[in-house]
Amino acid sequence: MIPQMKKLACAALLLSVASPALAGAANFTLVNGTGVALGDVSIRRADTKEWKPVPAAAAPGARTSVNFTDPDCAFDIRANVAGVGPVTWADVNLCDVKAVTLNRDGSAGAWVDYDH
Repeated sequence: MIPQMKKLACAALLLSVASPALAGAANFTLVNGTGVALGDVSIRRADTKEWKPVPAAAAPGARTSVNFTDPDCAFDIRANVAGVGPVTWADVNLCDVKAVTLNRDGSAGAWVDYDH
């Protein structure tokens, strides 16, 4: 009986560890927090090369719903920032988020804020 209990305990542990990886990225709201207009917004899985266009939150403060589903969590988001050019927000975690705000400052660089 004890070997069966060990097998069950191991199976339960594997399932609990594997569960978060199954969550993946889903629909989210993209917010332009840069203070300037954005253009040509695109997304790719982190550390890959293929960029895919997404709806742009073009005007400063604009919010855009992005219909998106992917088994991964880490993504890069790129946009042309008015007066600056292309900017990439690297390793953005899109799992379990409601909204992602793209921010940029001349001295601090590019960062994201998350709304879970």
